[in-house]
Amino acid sequence: MSRLLSTTPRADGFRMPGAIERKKRCWMIWPERTDGWVNGAKPAQRAYTRVATAIATSDPVTMCASQRQFKNARAMLPSHIRVVEMSTDDAWMRDCGPNFVVNDSTSEVRGVDWIFNAWGGLEGGAYFPWDLDDQVARKVLDIEELDRYRAPIVAEGGALQCDGEGTLITTRQCLLNSNRKVGNNDRDIEQALQDYLNVEKIIWLPRGCPFDTTDGHVDDLAVFARPGVVLLTWTEDKSDPQYEVSQEALEILSTVTDARGRRLEIHKVIQPNPICWTAQEIEMVDRVEGYTPRTPGERIAATYINYYIGNMSVFVPTYEDPNDTAGLTAIQRCFPKHKVVGVPGCRDILLCGGSIGCITQPQYAGGRRADARS
Repeated sequence: MSRLLSTTPRADGFRMPGAIERKKRCWMIWPERTDGWVNGAKPAQRAYTRVATAIATSDPVTMCASQRQFKNARAMLPSHIRVVEMSTDDAWMRDCGPNFVVNDSTSEVRGVDWIFNAWGGLEGGAYFPWDLDDQVARKVLDIEELDRYRAPIVAEGGALQCDGEGTLITTRQCLLNSNRKVGNNDRDIEQALQDYLNVEKIIWLPRGCPFDTTDGHVDDLAVFARPGVVLLTWTEDKSDPQYEVSQEALEILSTVTDARGRRLEIHKVIQPNPICWTAQEIEMVDRVEGYTPRTPGERIAATYINYYIGNMSVFVPTYEDPNDTAGLTAIQRCFPKHKVVGVPGCRDILLCGGSIGCITQPQYAGGRRADARS
């Protein structure tokens, strides 16, 4: 079992790594809800299998599956992917799983367990109940026998972009939302982020991508490729609501410095063409009280930078869209020592509100800090 610690990562000398740093494994959760996923989650399960199989060429993968779906997940996934039984409410490991923190002096790894309330609780959250998902971080850390910090605020991994060198990018729309605050004021939330991620500077963007169901997670809008280098979702279409948000983010990111005093190098990554729910897809979703319903024509926040950075490759969602090639090319330019791999068919994940970054959680290996500028 893991120990529950009463201290903070900052006090103990632990920091949130940058996404480029070395991983021990990748964690995922097998989808099965029939009120959120289309056609009994079968298309999503095939998409998760494609993602897990791709990532396993770079990093070891563990898939968490319920008792009902364990045999199915085990049968669909390659034998070298570990499957463990775990009860959950849904399948978004980035947000309900632990954020792993590392100590550069001792090489020790621990986990931060944020309060999870399904992106808003009873005030706009995606589903109810969410108590099983709020236990996922603890279960993962117990399996790995890593000590745990229980953070005092509601937060999700998709809301946090750290460079590993003291800088965090996030959005006010998400972390300062009234449905996340749990009685805290803005300064308390900022202090908790500094204490539990060990960051010195927080770059606050006003909002995330339009059409995002998580109240503006930053991982669809602006992400670190490595310290000092940020990828930004982009469109040249001034009639698209994304245009104003991307321009706003660009203006802020172009004028700030990071915790090391560096100006940020920003790379624009074109977004896919608009992706929307169809009436046929909505007909294949169960109508269950407690899950936010969809409507025909409802647009979904689609981006190429909601990716997973592995030890050898970067795994990028593709949507059979004309912009897929341009998106992959832009990302490859930022990762000269990684192979950028497009994973097809990610619309089946996107329909429920996220993509590859949202369904994966990297467990960092610790040890000597990786060469983040490679």
